[in-house]
Amino acid sequence: MQTGKIGVTTENIFPIIKKFLYSDHEIFLRELISNAVDATQKLKTLANIGDFKGELGDVTIQVKADKKKGTLTISDRGIGMDEEEIDKYINQIALSSAEDFLEKYKNQANAIIGHFGLGFYSSFMVSEKVEIVTRSYKEGSKAIRWSCDGTPEYTIEDAERADRGTDIILYLDKESKEFLEDSKINQLLSRYCHFLPVEIAFGKKKEWKDGKEVETDKFNIINDPNPLWTRKPVDLKEEDYTKFYHDLYPISEDPLFNIHLNVDYPFNLTGILYFPKIKNNIEIQRNKIQLYCNQVFVTDSVEGIVPEFLTLLHGVIDSPDIPLNVSRSYLQSDSNVKKISSHITKKVADRLADIFKNEREKFEEKWDDLKLFIEYGMLSEEKFYEKAEKFTLLKNTEGKYFTLKEYETLIKENQTDKNKNLIYLYSTNTVEQHSFIEAAKARGYDVLEMEGQLDTHFINHMETKLKDSRFIRVDGDTVDKLIEKGETKESKLNPDQQNNLTPVFRSQLPEKTNYIVMFEALNESDQPIVITQTEFLRRMKDMSAMGGGGMNFYGELPDSYNLVVNTNHPLVLRINEDLEKKLGEDIKKVTDKLEPLTKNKADLEKANRDKKEEEIKQEEKDRLEELNKKITELEGKKEEQLKKFGSKNKLVKQLIDLALLANGMLKGEDLTKFVKRSIELI
Repeated sequence: MQTGKIGVTTENIFPIIKKFLYSDHEIFLRELISNAVDATQKLKTLANIGDFKGELGDVTIQVKADKKKGTLTISDRGIGMDEEEIDKYINQIALSSAEDFLEKYKNQANAIIGHFGLGFYSSFMVSEKVEIVTRSYKEGSKAIRWSCDGTPEYTIEDAERADRGTDIILYLDKESKEFLEDSKINQLLSRYCHFLPVEIAFGKKKEWKDGKEVETDKFNIINDPNPLWTRKPVDLKEEDYTKFYHDLYPISEDPLFNIHLNVDYPFNLTGILYFPKIKNNIEIQRNKIQLYCNQVFVTDSVEGIVPEFLTLLHGVIDSPDIPLNVSRSYLQSDSNVKKISSHITKKVADRLADIFKNEREKFEEKWDDLKLFIEYGMLSEEKFYEKAEKFTLLKNTEGKYFTLKEYETLIKENQTDKNKNLIYLYSTNTVEQHSFIEAAKARGYDVLEMEGQLDTHFINHMETKLKDSRFIRVDGDTVDKLIEKGETKESKLNPDQQNNLTPVFRSQLPEKTNYIVMFEALNESDQPIVITQTEFLRRMKDMSAMGGGGMNFYGELPDSYNLVVNTNHPLVLRINEDLEKKLGEDIKKVTDKLEPLTKNKADLEKANRDKKEEEIKQEEKDRLEELNKKITELEGKKEEQLKKFGSKNKLVKQLIDLALLANGMLKGEDLTKFVKRSIELI
């Protein structure tokens, strides 16, 4: 028997391995099976070049749990080790046999996983003792047993093993007994080893016989050694890609499209990416792309290698050139990562452009689901924008699709305003904004449907990209002001009449929201009252609600709307006639008293306009104060009379409620009262 000490620089190497090397203890199984795969792949390489002349036979890797003994064993029929190799690769921590092998057989080697030479020691995270029983493939080799109890001391002795290969036997510690349970082992094998290139068996297959489940003699193979991304696209059909997608994501709907990645220069990269269906207005799930290194699962947090907007995609990426940290658990910063990220962006854009060019009808059918990906990409990646602007579609409220160029041509003649700006009208809710859409269509305008999660940000971005263009929501103003042509209509109400009607309409407005009463000369056939919100404020509030950077200020502002009264509508004119009939004389009396006071105030202010405060006589200041007081009292009296008239006028309330209803803002008790009042008026 030989005894010795493992070649480490510190006595504390095992506590470091247990606590800090791996972020998750369950990684140990991935590491040990990866080593077994490497040993098998090395043997296949040696057989291919004639350095191993024996029979490969069955090279299935086996995982066995023994609850009575408290052991978990990983067995392979790979290259094995002799005593010299045990001393070099096990006793000298971080001296990787994989790197030595790759250097020696770099032109012939199958996919070798190992890199750092630390994977084996992950077993001590869960074990109180670890044994290796191994026998080299070399002729005349004998079996040896290596044993270590988690200290730097080990033992090596002769052992019994009839065939080449290696058994790793873990004597699990008390805290790790869960790794003896079939369900836990299956879970880990499925997560980390599902696509390893050598068959892995755990237990035997079971089948139903005579009403009960019985074990068969066949191995239960838990992995697919030849996953779809390792095969040539020319050999695959669409149903193969769909089946593989459902293997990865069993409860998902069919994907929209797929992209098969297959690159061998200037880096190696394979994989399949899928565009999944994502519903609007739900929380987007990420971490659906799985990253592999030589078919070993690494992580599903791929933000470092996949551009942010493509983290919405599903699928797999496999590359031996992706730099990993020592535990193979996450990415390290590297120039290759940026190159791979740029390449993936280009491949995605090229694939979408190809589908659009050759299968536009299919592309349009799936646009509503694709839109989120494409807008996100255009917002976050300038290179993607440059490619995507050729196949990005705009959808109007009639369900027709246009490229950016096509839509510009469609609206240029009719939707260019007096300042030569091209106006893109859009709706964020075609049901709630239906009356505004119809009013715009009646003017011959086209309206876009922009109901997506990112549309507010996308609109802002497009205004910086499209020359002399603005986006205005269809309910952002009255129909004549949405696209100002420089034309003016004559109003049937003069300024004094409009001023008198302001308190009348204000008297019936909801109290909790701020409304600015405005008057505008519209067509007689237009709505009597329209409620609008300025495009700027509404858009800023929308962006704040979506978490737009620096927009929180706007989110805290109270809602503010314009109540636009049509001064040419017969019902508004009827309200004015009724007002003048009932309050005309009273208002005239107040107005007659106000006129001289207002004139005196204006004359006094004009006389003192160029004087400093100390130069104005006190008696003039007192006179001005007295005039202001009288004017305020008279105006208050007049406003009170007008409000009283308005508050009792059912037609005023009805018109305001109709405007609120058109905006989806009339609800609850107010809606019930409106219905009742409508019946009474009819």
